[in-house]
Amino acid sequence: MALVFISELATYPLTCGRAILTWPPPLPTALLIYLPVFPDPHLRALLPPSPSARSCYSSSGNTTFLCLSLFSLEVAQENIINEKMPSDCEQDIRNYGDSDGGAAATRSMDSIISTASCFPLTLKFIDVSYSVKLAPMSGSTGRGIKCMFNSAGKSTAATEERVILNGISGVVSPGEMLAVLGPSGSGKSTLLSVLVGRLQGKHAGAVLANGRRLTKAVLRRTGFVTQDDVLYPHLTVRETLVFCAMLRLPRTVAKAEKVAAAEAVMAELALSKCADTAVGGPFVRGISGGERKRVSIGHEMLVNPSLLVLDEPTRVYQMFDSVLLLSEGSCLYFGKAKDAMDYFGSLGFAPKFHVNPADFMLDLANGGTQMDHQGDAEKSTVKQSLISAYNRVLATKVKAELTADVPGDPTPTGKDASRERGRKGHGSISWISQFSILLQRSLKERRHESFNSLRVFQVMAAAVLSGSMWWHSSAHDVQDRLGLLFFITIFWGVFPSFNAVFTFAQERAIFIKERSSGMYSLSSYFMARMAGDLPMELILPTVFTLILYWMAGLRAEPAAFLLTLAVLLGYVLVAQGLGLAFGAAIMDAKQASTIATVTMLAFLLTGGFYVQNIPGCLAWMKYVSFTFYGYRLLISIQYRGNEMDYYLHRKGREEDGDLVAQVDASVCIVSLLAMLVGYRVLAYTALRRTSA
Repeated sequence: MALVFISELATYPLTCGRAILTWPPPLPTALLIYLPVFPDPHLRALLPPSPSARSCYSSSGNTTFLCLSLFSLEVAQENIINEKMPSDCEQDIRNYGDSDGGAAATRSMDSIISTASCFPLTLKFIDVSYSVKLAPMSGSTGRGIKCMFNSAGKSTAATEERVILNGISGVVSPGEMLAVLGPSGSGKSTLLSVLVGRLQGKHAGAVLANGRRLTKAVLRRTGFVTQDDVLYPHLTVRETLVFCAMLRLPRTVAKAEKVAAAEAVMAELALSKCADTAVGGPFVRGISGGERKRVSIGHEMLVNPSLLVLDEPTRVYQMFDSVLLLSEGSCLYFGKAKDAMDYFGSLGFAPKFHVNPADFMLDLANGGTQMDHQGDAEKSTVKQSLISAYNRVLATKVKAELTADVPGDPTPTGKDASRERGRKGHGSISWISQFSILLQRSLKERRHESFNSLRVFQVMAAAVLSGSMWWHSSAHDVQDRLGLLFFITIFWGVFPSFNAVFTFAQERAIFIKERSSGMYSLSSYFMARMAGDLPMELILPTVFTLILYWMAGLRAEPAAFLLTLAVLLGYVLVAQGLGLAFGAAIMDAKQASTIATVTMLAFLLTGGFYVQNIPGCLAWMKYVSFTFYGYRLLISIQYRGNEMDYYLHRKGREEDGDLVAQVDASVCIVSLLAMLVGYRVLAYTALRRTSA
């Protein structure tokens, strides 16, 4: 397993000798760590020798593995680890490893570790490049619109690109920690996304794990902690980690063991005290930011990953084996961390006084040379000088080492290959289990909004107000009765469709993250999401109908009431499907809401209440409007046979008597059923495109 140092991951203060860490530092650094082996004796001294840690030493060929549970460090003042820790401090850590439930927590992980143990791999990335196309910049909206109709403008827009990564190469071997340093906008996060196969878009170059292209098996064994904490805000800490364990741990692990693994991770990350507190987020009160980051770490540590990637600040430079320094997408240095300062000194960039190496290299990446009154031109010159020096001195050597066959480089053959194939066959749980777990999680996550007081009040108020307005309306007052039925179609067409627009947009980041790690299939997620919405989408319309139907004095027959309720529930599901399709296709709540507003307006105008004689060029719109079919079904339930003609004749309005006759009821039912399925198929297809 990997060992991670993160801000506020603190349960034990290290205050002995010079083994003191400064945390959290303000250094913009992306950290890529891979540690199936822990070779540094100075860092080995930091490990609590719990029974779990001692029992996790294993051997495969000539390679020794150390699978460790994550432990915590509190930080203080200096950022250097260069001495072996005194024996009294080691004893303190031993006491820590066996106190406060630490040993008990780690013991419960033994069976999980043996089932999901990490395997060694060497990660190489060669000539990785990535660029994005930029939209044409214009001084005004008019010029931008004009550019769309200008062929030259189109050509310019199509060829204008911004280089994010430019030929980046490097390697991370078993037992090494690689720090990716660089200022903001240098391409660190983009590079990490490429290395873990989560970049949305195509990139040039090769990323190899044990000499082969990245496979799903490798990606499932990769932990990626993003810069932002992507978690469900309304789930508690315990629910978050338990659901993660249920989905990510192999099917061969019993449910009780998965729960025990989640509890063990909470204990080791000092999350037990807030286990039943909501995770929270920007608009939801919950745990602290440091605790939320530890939950994100625990989310990945549950699977005991072979490769752990962290997009998170750090400053413990002496802990790193290798350093990759980026600036504006280009490489300034790749090599051993201990050789970096000598390399830059040989180029004439040496600090005038002792500074932290990471700070100095970041200053160089920004174009600074510790000179006063340095202008932008000088900074650009420094960057270009360092890029040219790297291409001239190091690039060829680095690429040669990466492309050469390294003796002893582990490859997935023999036992490793069979073990990897075993993971493919037993690594994921069944579809039914995925659906069941995701459904439970969806219900728990949405419990705050399913039947909250504001939403219930909204529906109840609409039912009572409309019932009062149409209090005991008479079937003879056809126009009033038709107005009531059309109001029902308006309310239950707009209400569920606009709520559904936000369904996938709000979960987009979480969905992409979990799908990238292979937690579940798209179909199980989609079906669980649909099933999880049913209680809210069906119970509220039922309550609305129970109140309004009898207050308004609609047809007083049990069959008519049940038919009205059935039509309304089906109508609500169709409206929800339309919102899901827009939300999944656009994945932006504001834009999807705008499109849904225009679409619903068109459907309502062609629904048959406002305009009877629609112009021929627009007549087709009513046949794709679910409002048109739902409205006519409600009318056919309240007015059977020639009842409407009779009442209209008495009012002298024979011209409106063909409202029901325009479309047969069976056609309306089939059309609504087709839309109910079709909208969801469109939503699923759009969601598959998003997760591709």
